[in-house]
Amino acid sequence: MKIFLDSAHIEDIKKAYDMGAISGVTTNPSIISRENRKFEDLLNEITSIIVDGPVFAEVLSVDAEGMIEEGRRLAKKSKNIVVKIPMIPEGLKAVKTLSSEGITVCNTVVFSASQAILSANAGASYVAPFVGRLDDIGEDGLCLCQEIRDIFDAQGIDTKIVAASVRHPVHVNSLAKMGVDIATMPFKVIMQMATNPNSQRAVEGFLKDWEKVPKE
Repeated sequence: MKIFLDSAHIEDIKKAYDMGAISGVTTNPSIISRENRKFEDLLNEITSIIVDGPVFAEVLSVDAEGMIEEGRRLAKKSKNIVVKIPMIPEGLKAVKTLSSEGITVCNTVVFSASQAILSANAGASYVAPFVGRLDDIGEDGLCLCQEIRDIFDAQGIDTKIVAASVRHPVHVNSLAKMGVDIATMPFKVIMQMATNPNSQRAVEGFLKDWEKVPKE
């Protein structure tokens, strides 16, 4: 399973990329708003860092024509751009049009398996179910991802599943076991995955023992 960083914070993107932890970056309007920078400038900088993986950028329009226009404009910025289209009826029309033009599209804010089926039929290369947001309202986000995985496998659907709204390493492990293609998460979750007190204690023990080794 590939790991993406769900962030527009440049320093976090650089750190995660330099660690070899991520294969791509996802953004959305809320994430962009936290950086207090122009969207165009941020996107240009992110694509200059992530040169060998996808960078997901979301449209702001809610009508099909506006989404299509924005999607075409975003796709021209970089060959790595994946255009995010919201999973609403107008969004499906935009997905169909953009994908037919060879533009890579992700249907985002997916909250049901039936929405994922429609996304795949419309031509989406990716669907993004929101795990944590379903958990927040007492539903099971992991169960949704498993259902989509089972359906796509049964039907031979190639659309990739990007599990979004990932909140902690347990989510990540569960998603990996069920065969989800990609999990996208905040930088803090990546650091939680990389950090374990037992690893730290082991390193400290090795260094302490090394001090006992004769140096001359």
